[in-house]
Amino acid sequence: MQGYNIKKENVETVLDKKFIRLYDLHYKEGAHYFDASRRSLDNLVASKSEDEFKTMLPDAVSCVVVVELPGKEPQLLLSYEYRYPTGRFLLSVPAGLMDPEDANENEPAKTTAIREIHEETGITVDLSRDRVEVINPLLFSTPGMTDESNALVLVVLKLDNLNELTQTGALGQECFDGFSLVSENEAKEILKSGVDEHGHFYSVYTWSALMYFVSGMWK
Repeated sequence: MQGYNIKKENVETVLDKKFIRLYDLHYKEGAHYFDASRRSLDNLVASKSEDEFKTMLPDAVSCVVVVELPGKEPQLLLSYEYRYPTGRFLLSVPAGLMDPEDANENEPAKTTAIREIHEETGITVDLSRDRVEVINPLLFSTPGMTDESNALVLVVLKLDNLNELTQTGALGQECFDGFSLVSENEAKEILKSGVDEHGHFYSVYTWSALMYFVSGMWK
């Protein structure tokens, strides 16, 4: 199926801020499509070659964190994070942007996941004890309006207790309001209802984590 070859010279920068940019894609003569992006013009997904597209890194990483405690059934670790565009705290997974330093590592997505889990939960991932696997290297959440992408990473934490659990490591504009440790049955109920315990909707990445957890594919 024939698409459009969008060249960099046919992209107009409408807005350029630190964490968000808006581009006008002139995909054919007289035709325009707006693209919200975290990426600079020279790294824009729309103008990548086929090879560049297949090998690019995601903007961020979202984590499916399963906690295994002695004598307890496995639980999915979620938290309530304030999401400014929705104006409220949403049930969320540990997640964050991939730093330039992460991109230079042998396994960038795993590196980002380990750092973000420590920042947002206080837990230090121990690779001799815990399991870290990439579920999906890059997913687009809303490609009709943005090229923003996330990798999905599984982290299974084998802990003796939850004494390290804290949200004091939040950085910048990050704002949290507690954790939610859910069992498989509780995860199924959240999926069935489509909302959290407060009756609030949640993100597609939270839905993905819940689905992956109840599927048993993480085992």
